[in-house]
Amino acid sequence: MAGELKGCTIAVLATDGVEQVELTGPMKALKDAGAEVKVVSDKDEEIQAFKHHDKGSKIPVDETLDDAEPEDFDGLVLPGGVINPDALRLVPEAIEFVRHFVEEGKPIAAICHGPWTLIDAGGVKGKKMTSWPSLKTDLSNAGAKWVDEQVVADADLVTSRKPDDLPAFNKKMIEAFSHGHAAAK
Repeated sequence: MAGELKGCTIAVLATDGVEQVELTGPMKALKDAGAEVKVVSDKDEEIQAFKHHDKGSKIPVDETLDDAEPEDFDGLVLPGGVINPDALRLVPEAIEFVRHFVEEGKPIAAICHGPWTLIDAGGVKGKKMTSWPSLKTDLSNAGAKWVDEQVVADADLVTSRKPDDLPAFNKKMIEAFSHGHAAAK
């Protein structure tokens, strides 16, 4: 595992309301695999993470959407938390950022409510995927084939349901980013 993502730069797109463990867990796994990981947000300096309904830590922002160039990243992580993706869906720059990864076929890993932004970016039609159960109808209506599984990998997209799925999610995410990075070389 260690070093297989060396030279790979991953964006984690998040804003206030992100589920803390769904951001920090994948970030740690990616860094442990050798990737450079940057938190990209519509906010400056830091975002407020949550632990379910309670406020968690403040997470430093590495780049704002105004400054981040999606071309500079090899993959994208979309963490959940109800507030986070719901807010990002209303930020046109966030949708355009996600759309770049969809259109370029770059790997995307989304967990819990994270796949919501993929709907607006045109990234779910024809994809087999999972999410937090409340997104089932939204994703199905947008053309996804929704399943209730711990982790689903469909080409360049990896999805999971909830924090309990993080070990499986992180493993599949690193595999997808590793394949995407190798293909880009």
